[in-house]
Amino acid sequence: MKELYRSKVAPKMMEQSKYSNNMAVPRIEKVVVSMGVGKAAQEKKFLELAKKDLMMITGQAPVFCKAKKSVSNFKVRQGQATGLKVTLRGDRMYEFIDRLISLAIPRIRDFRGVSPGSFDGRGNYSMGLTEQGVFPEINPAKLEAQQGMNITFVTTARTDEEARKLLALFGMPFRDAAKINY
Repeated sequence: MKELYRSKVAPKMMEQSKYSNNMAVPRIEKVVVSMGVGKAAQEKKFLELAKKDLMMITGQAPVFCKAKKSVSNFKVRQGQATGLKVTLRGDRMYEFIDRLISLAIPRIRDFRGVSPGSFDGRGNYSMGLTEQGVFPEINPAKLEAQQGMNITFVTTARTDEEARKLLALFGMPFRDAAKINY
């Protein structure tokens, strides 16, 4: 993917958008993969299972995210671990993007494309997966609990349109991609 960016994506973005130099071309800075484990309030084993799965998917140890406030309705106390996240940069990031686009997304049932409206206004894109079983590293037969995850692509693009072009050139299967000319 890194080589794809250098050889095809960056030159195509340069010619389409008339950037003055190579460093002005938008690029993906990092990818953040996070899991909110709501069941962790009742049993710690769900947090450990999610940690093991996230480590297999990303190839990196996740960081625990703790609750900022106590919420009695959800039986969550302040400081209690309720989620996990991994920040990927460099070669691991490009390898994860490659596996996500070429292996995981095609395995999603009834998939019609990712939403083109999930940009934040500053060129960052977020998407969600309802289960971790779409990744080939996870054995669906051994899954004890289905766990969703959020994936955020942080780019150097200034606008959502630049970021959409960048991700589309990487091969992100946006819904209604036929209407978008890249």
